[in-house]
Amino acid sequence: MDDLVANKDDLIQYFESGAKPRAAWRVGTEYEKIAVSARDGRALPYSGVGGVEHLLKLLAERFSYEPLEEEGHILGLKGPRATITIEPGAQIELSGEQCETIHCANEEFTEHINQLIEVGSEFDVALLGLGMQPISRLSEMELIPKARYHIMYAYMQRKGRLGRRMMTQTAGVQANLDYSSEADAMRKLRVSTGIVPLLYAMFANSPVCDGGLNGYQTYRGHIWTDTDPDRCGMLGFVFNPNAGFEDYVNYALDVPMYFLIRGHHYIDLTAAPGITFRQYLENGFGKERATFEDWTNHLTTIFTEVRLKKYIEVRTADSQPPALMLTLPALLKGVLYDDDCLEAAWDLVKRWSFAERLNLNDQTHKIGLDARAGKIRVKELALELLQIAMVGLARQKALNARGEDESIYLVRMLDLVRSGYSQAALAIERWKGRWNYDVHRLVEDCSYQAEGWS
Repeated sequence: MDDLVANKDDLIQYFESGAKPRAAWRVGTEYEKIAVSARDGRALPYSGVGGVEHLLKLLAERFSYEPLEEEGHILGLKGPRATITIEPGAQIELSGEQCETIHCANEEFTEHINQLIEVGSEFDVALLGLGMQPISRLSEMELIPKARYHIMYAYMQRKGRLGRRMMTQTAGVQANLDYSSEADAMRKLRVSTGIVPLLYAMFANSPVCDGGLNGYQTYRGHIWTDTDPDRCGMLGFVFNPNAGFEDYVNYALDVPMYFLIRGHHYIDLTAAPGITFRQYLENGFGKERATFEDWTNHLTTIFTEVRLKKYIEVRTADSQPPALMLTLPALLKGVLYDDDCLEAAWDLVKRWSFAERLNLNDQTHKIGLDARAGKIRVKELALELLQIAMVGLARQKALNARGEDESIYLVRMLDLVRSGYSQAALAIERWKGRWNYDVHRLVEDCSYQAEGWS
């Protein structure tokens, strides 16, 4: 059996053990992609010929991945440095390696996309540069045969109105960054959470679902507000300057548990009245007692905008077109891995109350860069944040073979924000204009194979 957790101090030490010296800091990126039929834009199913499981099998055969199976189904692929996994609605995710530079991440992502396009093109599969399934309705989505997700799917119905949409229809980009100490972790957690509304505005890219406009620039962002209040949203305590690992542990201890895993078998813990990790730690569950593996698994079921593991995870951004997929990790590396830039980013957002942060977040879900913090447009704050990140990346001097630093991954977003556009604003304009409400034109323009989608 895995090592047992004796008390709360063990859980605090768990986070302390994640600290790394600056020289060992890396950036990990997780990229979720929406896969559809190129013929009609409907969600690619998991099962069947040309479905996601079939594509995984072909990828394994052609590119030497090791299939990851559960109950006889392929649910992922393990590569030499990175892993391909599948989200509940068969969204395809690359869990990238821990890269020293964004150039490394770019090479990895480019190879991954080329492999997917090669295999998918044989079955009229399109990958869309969107943060949400544009056509297929919730009732049409196939839930993949993974026990974890079936437990969650049933539970979501009891906690919020939109959790099942979150699971099966949405796609995002996540960046994972290191910390050197408790103080450094909490400062990065505070700043990352503080800039969440700016990230939503910049990366808004889910204005179309169920075959039409949904009234939001990031409907994916709105979905998270009505998924599960016990484990989603922004954490208010991180804005307390004295907050530490113990505060995060106390929060996570009181989040209800989904399951335990014993011998590859899931034990469902969601039946009423449920059990929090604190109750589990104190009393156990039947003969089971809390282990560090249980704690690690529990932390993956917390879906706050920014969450803590043995690194910082920023989970806000909608999935993007390929040319913008590296923007989030580049921006965060520039801001969080330079002390002056970290302080400058905090200066942009430190004056807001928590209520103002929540209100601004709601605004950005609807109107993106046009939202206002008082008299200041979010567009202006986003521009400043990008410029701060560019300074940080220039100082870090990580160069590619052409002698370019990592700020090259921010240039396109900088141009977009200067023009007042996000991907969502472009999609809304095109849906009403040159796409003329035509799904086929949306798929053609948003497809990863297409040229000129910016």
